[in-house]
Amino acid sequence: MMEIWTEKYRPKEFEDIAGQEDIIKRVSSFVKSKNMPHLMFSGPAGVGKTTLSLIVAKKLFGEEWNSNFLELNASDERGIDVVRNKVKDFARTKTMGNYPFKVIYLDECDSLTKEAQQALRRTMENYVNSCRFILSCNYSSKIIDPIQSRCAIFRFKPLEKKHIVKQVENIAKGEGLTINSDAYDAIYAVTEGDARRVANILQDCASMTKDISAETIYEKVAAARPQEVNKILTIAVSGDFIKSRDMLLDMMLRYGLSGLDVIKQIHKEIWNLKIEDSKKVKLLDKCGEIEFRMVEGSDEFLQLEALLANFTI
Repeated sequence: MMEIWTEKYRPKEFEDIAGQEDIIKRVSSFVKSKNMPHLMFSGPAGVGKTTLSLIVAKKLFGEEWNSNFLELNASDERGIDVVRNKVKDFARTKTMGNYPFKVIYLDECDSLTKEAQQALRRTMENYVNSCRFILSCNYSSKIIDPIQSRCAIFRFKPLEKKHIVKQVENIAKGEGLTINSDAYDAIYAVTEGDARRVANILQDCASMTKDISAETIYEKVAAARPQEVNKILTIAVSGDFIKSRDMLLDMMLRYGLSGLDVIKQIHKEIWNLKIEDSKKVKLLDKCGEIEFRMVEGSDEFLQLEALLANFTI
């Protein structure tokens, strides 16, 4: 049976996790001492938060890690009943084997309601002798201060291009893929340092061909090449609104892009335009306004035309 590459190539040791050297050093020292405070991992998706939590559990508990480690996704189960029932029931029971505490990993805990966070705070206080929490979130600001003050906070950063290139080379070697030179830039551009997405994209591409090029990458992720977006914006800036509008519509139909997809790509390319910085700032502000209108339900083609009109002014 074909394995999922995100799991197949998930790091198994502390030193295999790329791009978070300082965090790894501190967390591994907790594991070596067989003691640790509550931890909070904050940062974007695909940078190693869940992987590090699993390694911590396996290093602490060995073969019995499954019995002493509870993983919950707070975005699926975000109410107060989850904290009162699942979390508390696991925290209050004795560890399996001769270990000082259990570990509960709450993924995406910034999705917990305020009431659930308040209940979690009390659970963290009452069962600190028998259980440690690892909280993972994209935005630590969404976690209430009483919980933050009880945790050692570690802020993960997106992976640099050299780390993504190394991951791609590792997967290519293991799967017998040929990666063209232009594909590395394309993979980094579309993943923005998300290692999980890198593995998923490569597996998707490999299902069709073993020879991975930039064109293959952009086709699979349904994204336009940055050069295409830049060309459309440059034509709009030159004053040819009709041509830029027609090219934008053609690009959206060709790649199957939604209005929000296009806005995000336009946002990235604004800084590469050869116009005054003051105008770039105004266009970025307009991008934010147009995206808000789309989210609120406005017609995306009408809003994109309105955005392009601002480039021609």
